[in-house]
Amino acid sequence: MAETVTLSGKTVPGLLASLDPLLREWLPRQRWFAGKGRPVTGFSLVAATELLPAESRLGLYHLLVRARQGPGPGDCYQLLIGVREALPPRLAPALIGHVAQGPLTGRTVFDALYDARPAEVLLEALRTEARVGVLRCERDPGQEIRPGLVPRRLTGEQSNSSVVFGDTFILKLLRRVVPGVNPDLELPLALAREGCPRVPPPTAWLRADLGESHGGDGQDEDGSYVLGVLQPYLQGAADGWELALRELAKGEDFTAEARALGRATAEVHGALARALPTATLGHGQTGHMVEGMTERLDAAAQAVPALRPYAPALRTAFTALADLAAEGRTWTAQRVHGDLHLGQCLRTSSGEWTLIDFEGEPARPLAERRMPQPTVRDVAGMLRSFDYAAHSADPPDPGWAHACRAAYCSGYAEAAGADPRADPVLLRAYETDKAVYEVVYEARHRPDWLPVPLSAIHRLAAPDLP
Repeated sequence: MAETVTLSGKTVPGLLASLDPLLREWLPRQRWFAGKGRPVTGFSLVAATELLPAESRLGLYHLLVRARQGPGPGDCYQLLIGVREALPPRLAPALIGHVAQGPLTGRTVFDALYDARPAEVLLEALRTEARVGVLRCERDPGQEIRPGLVPRRLTGEQSNSSVVFGDTFILKLLRRVVPGVNPDLELPLALAREGCPRVPPPTAWLRADLGESHGGDGQDEDGSYVLGVLQPYLQGAADGWELALRELAKGEDFTAEARALGRATAEVHGALARALPTATLGHGQTGHMVEGMTERLDAAAQAVPALRPYAPALRTAFTALADLAAEGRTWTAQRVHGDLHLGQCLRTSSGEWTLIDFEGEPARPLAERRMPQPTVRDVAGMLRSFDYAAHSADPPDPGWAHACRAAYCSGYAEAAGADPRADPVLLRAYETDKAVYEVVYEARHRPDWLPVPLSAIHRLAAPDLP
C-alpha cells in the first residue's frame, strides 16, 4: 500500500471544495443517506485519508464528511472516493461526477466500493492491522484472513454497504457514522467471548481515531468512530424474510422455523445477559419509558390522521404498564438486538438460525441504542415482522401470522424458561409502540403499506386486550 497522508480542510482547502458540487447532487440519491427530502446546504471535512495516490491510475480517498442540512452540525458519512481519468463501462453506476476545480481537476470520481481494487485494499489493511492516518484496523488473532480473496459488492441494502470476499467474509461498512461504541461491533464481540454460536464473531474491524482533531468548519471532532466490521460469510444462508415469503407463497407451514427462531433469540438474550450488565426497571425508570411511548403516540396521531381514532385505546397499553410499576412491579433490562425482524435473521445451510446486524435502529441516538431494555422489545419486533410477512401474501393470511407468533413465543420459552406472553401488559406496550412507529414510517415512505400496521393497531386497541 502506498504511503498514506491524513488530510484536513485546513491543510488541503481545495479538496472538499472541489468535490462539493458533485457530492451535493450524488449524496442525497444514495439509499443510505439519512436526510432525504432536505437539501444539503454545505459540507465540512472531518477527516480524509489518501489510501492510493490520486495522481496514479487509480486514486482512493477515505473521507469522513459532515453534511449540513439546516441548523445543527449535520450527519457524518463515510465515503470511499475512487479517482480515475475515466470510468470503464462496468463502473458507470458508480459515477459521482467529473471534477472541474481543485486538486482533482479533470479527473473522474466514483463510489469506490463498486471497484474490486479498492475493496482489496480494504481487506489487506484489515488483514495486516494497518494504521493509516486516522484509520485503525484491528482483528481477532484467532481467525485467519487469507490474502487474495475476490471481492463482490452486495446490492439492495438500505443504511450501509457490504462487500463479500471469496464467499469467506463479509465486510459491512457503516455509512452514517457517530462517535462512540457501536453496538454492531460491541455486542457480537461480547457474544463471541461467551461462545454464543448464534451470531457470527467479528474477524476484524475498522475505526477512525480522531483524538482531538477539528472538523473543517472549526467544530471539535473527537473520539473513535466504528466504520466497518468484517465477519464470516454464511454461504448458502437464507434470509429470514425471503424464506418466510417463499413458504407463504407455497402455502407451506412455517411454525417449526418460527419456533426454532424463538429458541435462537432466547439463546442470544441469555448470552448477552451473561456477558454484559443487567438492570432493574422500577417505578421511575418504567415511568420514563412510558412517557416516551406516550409522546411517540401523540406525535404519530398528529402526523397520521388515520391513527387518531385509536389513540385513546392505544394509550391504555402504556398507562396499564405504568400502573403495574406504581404497584411495585419491576422488570429486568439488559442489552438486546434493538431492531429484530425476519430480515435480521439467517438460516444457515445446516438449518440453524443466526442473528445479524446489531446496530439497532440507526435513526435513534447511539446512547439510546446502547441502553438496557426488556428482552420483550426484540420479541415484539419479531411478532410485528410475522404480521408484515402475512400481509405481503396475496391474499393476506393473518392465520399464518397468528400461528407463527405463537410458535415463536413457545420456542422462546423453551430456551429462556419464561414465555413472553406470560407478561401481556409489557408485551402489548412494546408491540403497540412498534406498530405506532410503523404507521408513521409507512405513511411517510410507503403509503400502500399503511394498512399493514393499521390492522395491528386495530387489534391492539381492542377492548378485550389487557
